[in-house]
Amino acid sequence: MLTLRTYEAAAKGRLPGPVWDFLAGGSGTESMLTAGREALDRIRLRPRCLVDVSRCDPGTELLGARLAAPLGIAPMAYHRLADPEGEVATARAAGEAGALLTVSMFASRTLEDIAAAAASGPLWLQLYWLRRRDLLADLVHRAEAAGFRALVLTVDAPRVASRPRDAANGFAVPAGIRAVNLSPEVMAASHGSRDGESAIARHSMEQFDASITWDDLAWLRELTCLPLVLKGVLTAEDAELAVRHGVSGLIVSNHGGRQLDFAASAPECLPEIVAAVDGRCQVVLDGGIRHGADIAKALCMGADAVLTGRPALWGLSHSGADGVAGVLRLLIEEFEEVMALMGAPTVADFGPSGVALPMCRHA
Repeated sequence: MLTLRTYEAAAKGRLPGPVWDFLAGGSGTESMLTAGREALDRIRLRPRCLVDVSRCDPGTELLGARLAAPLGIAPMAYHRLADPEGEVATARAAGEAGALLTVSMFASRTLEDIAAAAASGPLWLQLYWLRRRDLLADLVHRAEAAGFRALVLTVDAPRVASRPRDAANGFAVPAGIRAVNLSPEVMAASHGSRDGESAIARHSMEQFDASITWDDLAWLRELTCLPLVLKGVLTAEDAELAVRHGVSGLIVSNHGGRQLDFAASAPECLPEIVAAVDGRCQVVLDGGIRHGADIAKALCMGADAVLTGRPALWGLSHSGADGVAGVLRLLIEEFEEVMALMGAPTVADFGPSGVALPMCRHA
């Protein structure tokens, strides 16, 4: 498997149609599925010459955790849709690769089993704000006890946006797969479909608390000493508010093209967010990462690391933990090659001069 596209093609051939649509689909017109990729493709690298690159070190730190490269796996629900071992296989591969794994609240394996499989690999836990705060508190305390390093609150999904593919399929989580870290009664609505409706969308309407504001973050921060990261921030204004409210990190993300249609893409929003936080918290880019060069581009624009989403599930569906490991290995090897050819022997050597950004077009 020499490129991520080969993993994608293999996954599409292996997975049932409704499951593939759930993993691959987007919201509304699905305009955002390609927006991040197109934005990254418009950015050009500016290499430097006659730099000693006989040894390149892709290692870095993110919120105090050492990573083999500035790379992690984005939170995605129900990995058992792709492989029977689910998140345990993903965690084993990420841990061995020295990559970050962000575990979804809707994981199909327990937090404890995932942590055991990850060995020393850093784990973050992603949360949606549920109406049941007692359930949120329980998840936070379990994550802390299991050795997770940070909490990731998704802030771009007060409700799940309309996803035509899931609605057309009446998609529901298959029997035998469930979000095992949440109580069965809370998850009941995600099983069983109705014509023209996604069970996942119905569940979000019933369980997500759309009334929360910046002031509610204090309650979450008081539960734990774990750093708090916000996922889905796309504006400088919200980045500034996040810093004021004591957030340790931001994930600039379009939710895989599955939330607000026609939004600015995550790569396009990254520079203004980096400028707004001005080093006061760490910034991660999530959106369209398909090659090691994308990691370099993100670093040059000020990101501390990147997350990749669907490619990890492509690898998982292909060959379990080995497939995830293959995806991560491809990205890291490509990034190491870019380091050498860019004249950037360390992560710290990537900066604003390393990219040529698209010219702004004015009317």
